[in-house]
Amino acid sequence: MLKRIWFPLVALFWVAMNGLLWRAEMIARPEGGSPVSLDLVWDRMLTAPDESSLEIFQNGRKLGWLRWTPRIEEANGRLAAEPAGTVTNGLEGRVERVTGYTVLLDGNVAPAEPANRIRFSAQLEFDDRKDWRYLMLRVTLRPQVWELRADAREQTVTFKLGEDPNAWEQRFTFAELGQPEAILAALGLPLPPGWSRALLPGELAAGPRKVALGLNWEARSDWLQIGSARARSYRVSARLLDKYEVLLVLSRVGEILRVELPNKITLISDALVDFPVKP
Repeated sequence: MLKRIWFPLVALFWVAMNGLLWRAEMIARPEGGSPVSLDLVWDRMLTAPDESSLEIFQNGRKLGWLRWTPRIEEANGRLAAEPAGTVTNGLEGRVERVTGYTVLLDGNVAPAEPANRIRFSAQLEFDDRKDWRYLMLRVTLRPQVWELRADAREQTVTFKLGEDPNAWEQRFTFAELGQPEAILAALGLPLPPGWSRALLPGELAAGPRKVALGLNWEARSDWLQIGSARARSYRVSARLLDKYEVLLVLSRVGEILRVELPNKITLISDALVDFPVKP
């Protein structure tokens, strides 16, 4: 008799547990999703297996495109496209030891006519603890070219205007960035002592470390509505100057699916452009 009722009881328990799990995932989840660690989301972005290609829109009008390409640096100095791992059997393509991370950005925007298209590229490098160590940003609006390089190890920032051999270049230390008068003097715009405090807002005149943008990032596990289907996602948001909101929606493997910026600027993954999406 006991054997006859044992299987139905186990089957009933299995059905009940799966029903409760489905209800927790699909129905009873709290609004906005459950909080997750920002470090977890950032790690997924830096180790995403694929690049993120996004189209840029403003008020529904396409402005351009942007591509985010993460790479992992191996101990042998090479860049690996796969997430971090440990080699135990010598398989080709696996990462032996992570020494850093690199993100490549490139794209262009055309705020007005195509002739005024702005092209940009950037390279960000992080160490194995994900602390930034190098930044390069290059913006081209023909015939002008602007370039900025920041090196955390050398504690320097370099500005460059134009292209070699006629380029203008100026380097500042991080300490000098806190002295507006010294920077203006280096640019050929000297000011009498103390004038920067009168001309610049108080926070800027006191140095960059005094400037607070009021950014308070938070990350949540959520769902992304794509047409009639739903997909698991991460939702990262922040408020800028307590007035503007920034929103990022990412897949569970770190691919950027959607970005919402102030002034009704939206970046959408090119794989989702033709689908109605509700973040």
